Amino acid sequence: MSSWRAIAAALLFAALPALAGEIPPDARRSGYTFMGPDTRAMQDDDTSNPGMLFVLDGEALWSTKAGSAEKACADCHGDARSSMKGVAARYPALDKLLARPITLDQRINLCRANHQQATALTYESRDLLALSAFVAHQSRGIAITAGDDPDLKPFVAQGRDLFMQREGQLNLACSNCHDDNFDKRLAGAPITQAQPTGYPLYRLEWQTLGSLERRLRSCMTGVRAQAYEYGSPELVALELYLMSRARGLKMETPAVRP
Repeated sequence: MSSWRAIAAALLFAALPALAGEIPPDARRSGYTFMGPDTRAMQDDDTSNPGMLFVLDGEALWSTKAGSAEKACADCHGDARSSMKGVAARYPALDKLLARPITLDQRINLCRANHQQATALTYESRDLLALSAFVAHQSRGIAITAGDDPDLKPFVAQGRDLFMQREGQLNLACSNCHDDNFDKRLAGAPITQAQPTGYPLYRLEWQTLGSLERRLRSCMTGVRAQAYEYGSPELVALELYLMSRARGLKMETPAVRP
């Protein structure tokens, strides 16, 4: 967020009424519903959606052998259209060996390390985004179920606390924008409910695909807070909470946003 947006945010929230509170489950909406007709049209048409270029790259990587094991994702998982259907809709998911939730990006890198004997892909690298987008695309149209595991409750609660926690020089919480002021505009852009139905998604501001972690870090920088590192327990907990509160909404990857 640029300086003028930060100033606009500070001025907007300085004059806010009492907080509206957490959005009831039956009132939760995808960010798609906040978009203008041009952005919706871009997402709806796979030939116009720039995120589909990453999906195609991911499809090629799915069948490419990697690491000293000389194995491809397809060697274990077969046809992603069936084996990966619904998978992204339940991530972040509990890794029983690690005894904590992990994101889809982290699962891909664990598979690389454990089964392909390959080096981890860098966060926000094109290859990792492409593989994540390809896997998540197989769940497009499927309802999100993340957070259903009872063992994840403490981590969901941690993510909720972080979402409600004021931070940074602007002293704002995620909820101040996305629970209390959705359907308004900030510096000309629509304020959504932060339902992460389409990640990784193509953001016009970025001119590329990006992960939910990138978006969260951008918001933290926007309120003048210290952003958590990629893959940190805090970002994973936030992602888990956001996905759990989007439960029942349908996956859209790759979505398009301003």
